[in-house]
Amino acid sequence: MLEELTAYAEKDKEQLKLDDFIPGLMGNAYVDGKLYGLPFMRSTPIMYKNVTMLKNAGLDPAGPKTWEELEQYSRVLKDQGKVGMTVPVDIWYYEALVAQSGGQMLSDDGQKAAFNDAAGVAPVELWKKLSSEGLIKMPVGDEAGATANKDWANQISAFKFGSTAGVSESLEIAKGNGFELQTAFMPANKDYGVPTGGCQLVMTSKSTAEEKEAAWAFIKWMTSQENTIYQHKHVGYLPTRTSAVESEELQEHFKQYPQYKVAVDQLAYARPRPMENAYPEIAKVLSDAIQKAIIDPKTTPQDALNQAAEKANKLLGK
Repeated sequence: MLEELTAYAEKDKEQLKLDDFIPGLMGNAYVDGKLYGLPFMRSTPIMYKNVTMLKNAGLDPAGPKTWEELEQYSRVLKDQGKVGMTVPVDIWYYEALVAQSGGQMLSDDGQKAAFNDAAGVAPVELWKKLSSEGLIKMPVGDEAGATANKDWANQISAFKFGSTAGVSESLEIAKGNGFELQTAFMPANKDYGVPTGGCQLVMTSKSTAEEKEAAWAFIKWMTSQENTIYQHKHVGYLPTRTSAVESEELQEHFKQYPQYKVAVDQLAYARPRPMENAYPEIAKVLSDAIQKAIIDPKTTPQDALNQAAEKANKLLGK
């Protein structure tokens, strides 16, 4: 379906400046070493913090920086009738926690599940422990994400995970509801780590030569330094070019609104998402397994993930 863009990028290399795109956002732009897309409105998950709640609870607003600190903060907040975090069983967030534990979702060759090793089990054990003790809430179902956002907006929970794309909206919510918002890296386990998300701009292969030239002109324009600065300032999606990050305009913006800079800094720990054809189906299987492990006292995280891995391996082997 997609047109390979390698030749286009080579032809316009002086104008395009492919090396200017931030490396951490280029992992999903290539398939088998060939360029098929350019990053646009890319994101990573970050942590949103209600600093006012933390100060009122006597907690250092600079934290929590680790899983252990997240548990400690949540215990203090629980004593005040609050919860540390409301978080849906979201595979994007789970991928981050696996990365933080030194693991990966699939084997290097993409042929086998890898999430049922110790690094993949650790996040589910953490979620099960914290939710069973009432330190975090883990809603399920189609409205789980909306519930997490509502709990944070209504100051029921102090933290939420969310896309960088939500910075502008979250700043408005915090202002409207009278509390101070800070953003931060997702808390680390062995290290920090996040998956990237968002989209690429691509070109369809069946277009006419004229349409392809027009599409390429549009892609170049949309991914220019000027436009990546504009969409970052107005929405929160990551600036995709190093020159944009280093520009005077964005440096001034980061000074005024440091909440936007966190995601850029966190890119040092970012990794691409799996690109195997079966992965969306595997993500659904995995989400169901994690929910079962958290809800059912008789199901251990290891057993749930082993079962999910067995199903995933069949899907990858097709």
